[in-house]
Amino acid sequence: QVQLVESGGGLVQPGGSLRLSCLASGFIFGIYPVAWYRQAPGKQRELVASITSNRIINYADSVKGRFTISRDNAKNTAYLQMNSLEPEDTAVYYCNRPGYEARWGQGTQVTVSS
Repeated sequence: QVQLVESGGGLVQPGGSLRLSCLASGFIFGIYPVAWYRQAPGKQRELVASITSNRIINYADSVKGRFTISRDNAKNTAYLQMNSLEPEDTAVYYCNRPGYEARWGQGTQVTVSS
C-alpha cells in the first residue's frame, strides 16, 4: 500500500525554522518525484516545492530562498527545511508524488505566530 506520512510541524515564531519529514512506504521511493504542498484555511492546496528522482528542484515563488527541499532515498524520506518563516506560511503541509498521486495523508500543521 502506497503511503506518505508527514511529520515535524508545530508552532513557531515569525523568523523561526522548522524541518518537515515525509516518510514513504509501499513503493520504490527513489524513482518517483516528491513534492510538498500546503493548504491554508479557506484556500486551495498549493504546490510549495518539488524534487524529481534525479534531484531537479522547483519552488513556489513565495518560498524561494527560504525553503529547501531534499530527499534521502536510503531512508525513503523527503524533507522540507523552512527558514525565515512568516505568518503567511501557516497551513497544513502535505507530501505526495506529483503526477502519480497517492491518497493524501493527514498532513502536518505549521503555525507561525508570535
